[in-house]
Amino acid sequence: MVRWRGRRQSENIEDRRGQPGRRGFPFPFPGSRRGRGMRIPLPRGRAGRSSGLGILGILVILGLLLLLGVDPRVILTGGAPGPQADREATFPDLNIPGLPDADETTRAQRQVPKPGTGSRSDDELARFVGVILADTEDVWRKAFQSFGRTYREPKLVLFSGYTRTRCGAGMAAMGPFYCPLDETVYIDLSFYRQLRQQFGAPGDFAQAYVIAHEVGHHVQTLLGIADTVRQAQQSVGGRQANALQVRMELQADCLAGVWANRIDREKGILEEGDIEEGLRAASAIGDDTIQRRTQGRVVPDAFTHGTSEQRVRWFRHGLESGQLQACDTFRAARL
Repeated sequence: MVRWRGRRQSENIEDRRGQPGRRGFPFPFPGSRRGRGMRIPLPRGRAGRSSGLGILGILVILGLLLLLGVDPRVILTGGAPGPQADREATFPDLNIPGLPDADETTRAQRQVPKPGTGSRSDDELARFVGVILADTEDVWRKAFQSFGRTYREPKLVLFSGYTRTRCGAGMAAMGPFYCPLDETVYIDLSFYRQLRQQFGAPGDFAQAYVIAHEVGHHVQTLLGIADTVRQAQQSVGGRQANALQVRMELQADCLAGVWANRIDREKGILEEGDIEEGLRAASAIGDDTIQRRTQGRVVPDAFTHGTSEQRVRWFRHGLESGQLQACDTFRAARL
């Protein structure tokens, strides 16, 4: 169980839970096609159903999105124009910015006590989210300082049901996501119940991993990686664009591992079993695992986040090295 109580909470959290009009579908909503959200995928049921949302409901929502000027692809694919994956895609020369070496030492070995147990109310979970966000601020501020850059802290919005973002409509069915246009992470806390009940990934470090992954997308934005990849996706299209998105997501997994390495060395927050929780979460939300669970077969061409094996591997890369350089998924020969 992560040691989080009694520590600093981030001041960059906006709590929109329970606000009037925040549940259900928004009317009206000024959509935006300029941005794309980067999100944790949610499993969808067989025959196109997701938890609590039938085919008719999906069609109604998509129709309303179109009427309101919101690109439905922001919801369905994180904002990209439905490209197809290709594990053997050949990329053009993208000139993607390299990840700076923050000159950190390797992860220290230490003895840890046995994990604790217990459940958490939404209010307590919100405080936990605030502490984890503060931890990401501490880690990335120091990392950026080490290579002469200033870390601009992201915002984090807690919401219920739906919320407005500069990337379009944000809904709980999307899972947690990061919007680069407003540099904000969006989380409906009900996702954590789904993470435990449907993904089979309980534990507070699994919850922390999700936040660290989305903040990893913010790091990519600040370093110019996200913009470079987005431009490349628009030029190549199809399977190559989807393959680039997979590399983006795997890099965010790796950056989450770098965060875990550094915050544990600095503050000793992890207990026995926490790392396994993070690895279990990374595995549970792999594209192949979700497809196998929800549709009974694996369709590699539809991958957007990477396989379970790949997600675990890259999270472990970051965790074991603590080095940003270890997270260069775009030049890696093997994912």
